[in-house]
Amino acid sequence: MRLAMLSDIHANLHALDACMAHARAQRVQRFAFLGDMVGYGAQPAQVLERIMLLTEEGAIVLKGNHDDMAVHPPADPQTMGEATANWTHLQLHADQRAWIQALPLTHHVDAVLLVHASVDAPELWRYVYDERGATASLMAASALPGVRYVFGGHVHVQSLYYRATQDLMKFHPPSGVAVPVPSHRQWLGTVGSVGQPRDGNPQAMYAVLDTEQAHLTFHRVAYDHYGAAAAIRRAGLPEFFAQRLEDGR
Repeated sequence: MRLAMLSDIHANLHALDACMAHARAQRVQRFAFLGDMVGYGAQPAQVLERIMLLTEEGAIVLKGNHDDMAVHPPADPQTMGEATANWTHLQLHADQRAWIQALPLTHHVDAVLLVHASVDAPELWRYVYDERGATASLMAASALPGVRYVFGGHVHVQSLYYRATQDLMKFHPPSGVAVPVPSHRQWLGTVGSVGQPRDGNPQAMYAVLDTEQAHLTFHRVAYDHYGAAAAIRRAGLPEFFAQRLEDGR
């Protein structure tokens, strides 16, 4: 199976459409959305419409922290993301909010475990920035039989960890290169962000796992990020959200 894994779309319809078109050109057979479909961006309802339609083709969808905030906006927001959660809440239809509410936090299929943040208490939205976080997530995943691969988002960067003997190694494979991920090792990958990259490159991110060949490929996809930024400005959302799309930060 060729599985396209997309995370942290953040209501960026321009980036989502570009990544989906790119993934279909890679002959993917199934889509998995690893959370944070909304938040920050200008088109949350339209993004959800796209993804909800894909569930009819068997797409896997998980809940992220910004999705959860869109359903339950915080009464005392502490960040810019939290402060705009109420705006997102109002853009969504009641059936979309109910659909988000019912989404799972993890999905286990064969040797693969999908999660938005960390398998270690996924409801706490812990970040997997480094070897320590990756180790905690992999240890939690080991409680499930047969899991050799863990994939998530949340950190908006692409990285890959693998266990060699007792140590966990981290590296950043180049875009478009199929990396062997044999199942005799444990692997954890963060697939990056479709809609809000933060590594200085505005190109969208996603990844494709080929379970038959045991290959993982990280992709970067050019899209109209200036158009996505303009949509944020038209919506009256904070200027910072538009600038970070233009700068990829």
